[in-house]
Amino acid sequence: MNRRSSPSPRGAHTHRAGASGRFRGWLRHHRAICQDSAWRLLRTPVASLVTMLAIAIAMVLPAGLWLTLDSARLLDAELTESATLTAYLAPGIEEGEAARIEEALGAQPGVAHTRLITAAEGMAEFQQALGLENALARLDDNPLPASVVVTPKAPAPEAVRDLAEALDAVPGVDEVRLDLAWIERLRSLAELGRRVTLALAVLFGGGVLLVVGNTIRLAVESRRKEIEVITLIGATHGFVRRPFLYSGAWYGLGGGLLAWVLLTLGGGWLAAPVSALAESYGASFSLPRLGAGGSAILVGCSTLLGWLGAWIAVSRHLAEVKPR
Repeated sequence: MNRRSSPSPRGAHTHRAGASGRFRGWLRHHRAICQDSAWRLLRTPVASLVTMLAIAIAMVLPAGLWLTLDSARLLDAELTESATLTAYLAPGIEEGEAARIEEALGAQPGVAHTRLITAAEGMAEFQQALGLENALARLDDNPLPASVVVTPKAPAPEAVRDLAEALDAVPGVDEVRLDLAWIERLRSLAELGRRVTLALAVLFGGGVLLVVGNTIRLAVESRRKEIEVITLIGATHGFVRRPFLYSGAWYGLGGGLLAWVLLTLGGGWLAAPVSALAESYGASFSLPRLGAGGSAILVGCSTLLGWLGAWIAVSRHLAEVKPR
């Protein structure tokens, strides 16, 4: 009796090897198309550089405004942290009573810390600020009241207004003054800047799509005969579209790198004048830099826009290329 061997699993192994081989072939094809697209751009360096430079210029302005807004946010944080209220005490209050009122103000919810300025200390600061020591020394009585400088926990305008109303209700407090107009003005300008930056980013992003799309459209027209031939032998639209997508990505990548170079050079060129201007006002300020994360975002967005512009252009014009 002949022994029947069990079915060999060779077919399953063959299937797995075939799938692995197809995947390796797919990777080799993408690598070859990517290299071929790069060489095509290198064979026309002037035209490729002009396209990449147009993309870089379109990316520089939104990125520069984004950096400016980032520095404005840091400045806004520093200014809001320095926002304080001044509670003027009723005239004639003694120092002991003023200290008790300061404790009552410090116990209010939303108060970070307080600092008492007596009437004598207030007069001394006033004389020093105006340089009128001799003139004000002739006054018989000190007209300035004691005051308490209050630093709020939350510097938001709404929270500061509520805190001012609560402090004004404390016995012994004559008036609470706060100046939030500059904070609201700064935040309004920051919100306007954010919207302008977003609008410009969309506008110049559309410009990148148009630049890449027009370049890829010309490439499609120049290779129309080649596309017709490979379409006749069964090439799919995805196969035909692939080299143009890599070309668009290369354009975007080159434009993003050029934009990064322009921003770096521009920041270095403006750093010294900006530092000198800040020092003239007794402050220290330096221009913000993209950093690793910002650079990756800039180059990634540029590459994605290049790829997307190529995809739109090829998808639109590929339907017009009919084999004859």
